[in-house]
Amino acid sequence: MIDHISIGVRDIAKTRTFYDAALAPLGYKCLSASDSSLGYGGDGVVLWISATDHPVAADDRSGLHICFTAGDRKGVDAFHTAALKKGGRDNGKPGLRKDYGDSYYAAFVVDPDGYRIEAYCGKPA
Repeated sequence: MIDHISIGVRDIAKTRTFYDAALAPLGYKCLSASDSSLGYGGDGVVLWISATDHPVAADDRSGLHICFTAGDRKGVDAFHTAALKKGGRDNGKPGLRKDYGDSYYAAFVVDPDGYRIEAYCGKPA
């Protein structure tokens, strides 16, 4: 249903360092890069990140977050670890979320600009 999503950030270089590290364990990489934009995905770009002076203000109460699919639970764990090492803030350690489903394994972080992101694997252990 969704082809891609775009977000704006203040520091494109800092953002690239964060997303390169956080998304690599999930099998995603930067497929397009310039001084003012980045494009991440697997086979094609699904996350566009653009430099802007006016990114959406972070609001923990907004309900907005972006969820990335992980191939396995180890990928979720590695996503969380890498994101925290590169400037992310913990928003939910890796683990089962039984209230979402019996096999819903996820981790949550907040990126350097305040966007809430998640890595998820629905495969049984």
